[in-house]
Amino acid sequence: MSSTPQPTVASGPAAVRAAPGRFGELAAWSQRHRWSALLLWVLLVAAITVAAQAAGGGYRNDFSLPGTDSQAAADLLNEHGSAQAGGALQIVFKGAGGLAADRAGIERTLERVRALPGVAEVRSPFQDRAALSADGTIGYATVTLAGRPESVPKEHVAKIVDTARSAARDGLQVEVGGDAVRELAEEEGGGGAEGAGMMAALVVLVLLFGSLLAAALPLLTAALAVGGAVGLIALASHVFTVADFTPPIMMLVGLGVGVDYALLIFHRYRHELIGGADRDEATRIALEAAGRTVFFAGCTVIVALLGLVALGLGSLQGVALAVALTVLVTMAASLTLLPALLAVFGGRIQRLVLKRAAKAHAKGRVEGRGWRAIATAVQRRPLAALLVAVVALLALAAPALDMRLGFADAGTDSPESTSRRAYDLLAEGFGPGFNGPLIVVSAGEPAAAQELRAALAGTPGVAATTPPLPARDGALSTVIVFPKTAPQDEGTAELVRTLRQDVLPPLAERTGARYLVGGSTAAAQDFAESVAARMPLFVAIVVGLSALLLMAVFRSLLIPLKAALLNLLSIAASLGVITFVFQDGRLGAQPGPIEAFIPVMIFAIVFGLSMDYEVFLLSRIHEEWRRTQDHSHAVREGLTATGRVITAAAAIMIVVFAAFILSPSRMLQQFGLGLAVAILLDAVVIRCLIVPAAMQLLGRRAWWLPSPLARRLPHLALERPDGA
Repeated sequence: MSSTPQPTVASGPAAVRAAPGRFGELAAWSQRHRWSALLLWVLLVAAITVAAQAAGGGYRNDFSLPGTDSQAAADLLNEHGSAQAGGALQIVFKGAGGLAADRAGIERTLERVRALPGVAEVRSPFQDRAALSADGTIGYATVTLAGRPESVPKEHVAKIVDTARSAARDGLQVEVGGDAVRELAEEEGGGGAEGAGMMAALVVLVLLFGSLLAAALPLLTAALAVGGAVGLIALASHVFTVADFTPPIMMLVGLGVGVDYALLIFHRYRHELIGGADRDEATRIALEAAGRTVFFAGCTVIVALLGLVALGLGSLQGVALAVALTVLVTMAASLTLLPALLAVFGGRIQRLVLKRAAKAHAKGRVEGRGWRAIATAVQRRPLAALLVAVVALLALAAPALDMRLGFADAGTDSPESTSRRAYDLLAEGFGPGFNGPLIVVSAGEPAAAQELRAALAGTPGVAATTPPLPARDGALSTVIVFPKTAPQDEGTAELVRTLRQDVLPPLAERTGARYLVGGSTAAAQDFAESVAARMPLFVAIVVGLSALLLMAVFRSLLIPLKAALLNLLSIAASLGVITFVFQDGRLGAQPGPIEAFIPVMIFAIVFGLSMDYEVFLLSRIHEEWRRTQDHSHAVREGLTATGRVITAAAAIMIVVFAAFILSPSRMLQQFGLGLAVAILLDAVVIRCLIVPAAMQLLGRRAWWLPSPLARRLPHLALERPDGA
């Protein structure tokens, strides 16, 4: 026994006019109080912005991983006051004739650096023979910062870099490396991506609607919503742990989603105006139909984002909550602010819409004719269309099978940056592993640290070790290990595993000491492995909750399963493209690992956004199915009605996301490319080819729901029972 929707008698504007639902009532309220609604939004965003600027940002990264060796090592180093617990920069010198000839000038430069704010200590390359290369042409000075890199003011770091590099001259190259220098370069080079994305979105909207005013309304709605959300998160960052890379991600997603949601509602409003409804009625119908779709789609995005909380990774939890709040605010703006704007500018927009529709009618253009032709062609050969599209997506996804997770270091920076040049000089003078040393902590007797160094020196893959360096309280020692391979090389990851599994356990059993492998390289590996280990649980939670929501909305078992599989396919394809470009170093990108949290963030956001188009398309198919009970007709007309707006909405998201490829941050570049590719594939390949083909092959079975599930699931209809 199955649960199948029955055809409804009433439909269209007359039916909607009979009894407005909650979304229609919300639209009516916004129309009646249009100026109050607008003023309320403006004042609210202004107040939040002023408060956020007054309070300042409290963003802080938390990549702690309780239970891992690297985290335990970091905790011990901090607890016992080890010098390896602080942040540092490296000023790297290269003299063609040897650094000894430039010693006086180098020392004077280091004295000036020593006097700068933010500097705790400067150690000259001439104080330690190990800081000079074997041929004496390359050396480095260690600048210990007065705090962690993220806590030192950027202007202090900039002054250190400028002072150090002022010593450069013919025959003496001076470069500066370190995490604080890389963060400074990213901050100085950022800021243009958001503006480029908004301008590109405006161009797409103008081309779609043929009017600057009509195009500006969705963009204005999104901009106000994102402004309010960014201010709220800036305030929340003083209470919760929110990573410093969260604001650009919020703006990236908020602009794309905000314009997307407003466009879906505005497109339905325009459709109703052309169909003969007056402005108020068109707004109410748009909110009743498209507004419901936006609400459920937004809820799906939020559910997917909150699934990141299951990973238990500090910074990612803050990012997930921040982006979920952004989606919530943009959804609220689309449902309240946009109707008020339509009430204010509705007269001008109506004249423009009807004038353009009349011109199109006079020229014999029928809206949706091309999409109807595509749907008809797919329905004639659904299996062939399905197989070709799926094979293409699987081919794009193939590189993701070899994806390596990690964190970018200076080795993936632009070759023109001082941090990259410092990285290359250190690798040239001291070996590739010098840029990613492992810090091995020995908690025990001093003799245990000496035995540790001897064991490490004899381990394959180790280029050199330092003598044991005692902490201030003498309770532990550290041995710095320099691998033979670069930090992002697979050989370095294998060395970490060898030390933890094969070398240190028997040594600890013999000496009674506790040994831990830490340092940034080991911590990056632990983070990547933690993400990979928790990924299956995260995927199961997100897919399961989203499938249940779709099941309740469409009263179907097969549609949620189809949606989940197709979304996973588009996400896999986008990750394959990221791997091909960034890991393999294609299209001008520097080769290196994929940022460890990129796959989970892309999965959460793309899975939710893909549901936007899924819900929007299927809701129109469902409307036709309820009205006619003709499955083929419903699929064809659903694509005809939504193909244009889905493509336009996707184009806006694509240009907004692709704009972030211009960012100097490798993480944002990967993020922007992944989201843009996923949306492109989802809108073009999946919604226009695979979904119509799959729905045609499923036939009436698409709406099948077992009776036990039908009785237990709540009814969350996207269409009003009266046909709205």
